[in-house]
Amino acid sequence: MINKELLDILACPKCKNPVKLNPEQNGLICDRCHLLYEIRDDIPIMLVDEAKEFKKQ
Repeated sequence: MINKELLDILACPKCKNPVKLNPEQNGLICDRCHLLYEIRDDIPIMLVDEAKEFKKQ
């Protein structure tokens, strides 16, 4: 689980907007860029090249 304080200061590296935890709590979502940044071993991988496209359902 990602620390709430860390989540509050993280931003999308592409557009600098805030990110939020996805429902499965295994990634961070940027609503503006529609990107999902995975969380591996409790570490958010905030690299644009490794982000996955996220589509709202």
